[in-house]
Amino acid sequence: MPALSEHVNVWRSALNILAAKGYQVWVQDDGETFCAERDGWDFMADSPVSLLGLVSMLEHQSPEHYEEYWWRTPGKLDVSKLPSEPKPYVSVVKGPRQRGPAE
Repeated sequence: MPALSEHVNVWRSALNILAAKGYQVWVQDDGETFCAERDGWDFMADSPVSLLGLVSMLEHQSPEHYEEYWWRTPGKLDVSKLPSEPKPYVSVVKGPRQRGPAE
């Protein structure tokens, strides 16, 4: 089990993060399309988690103005060339847990 995966129980958190970042958020198409806008930059996605991912692309690129393909980034990763297995690692889910103040 991963530390987090996209599921409907994560949607509220994604929407609240978008709102905290100053985006207005709304839903269209009878709940099929989620939208966000801030400073004229507008986004549409199939889920709030995907919407948050699109907003993170804007934050990463920090374009000064709109131009076609503003979101493209240089790099060697390509979906068709991704490995089918990760390099060895220990998930935080399986590692030792930190005890919080209430424990």
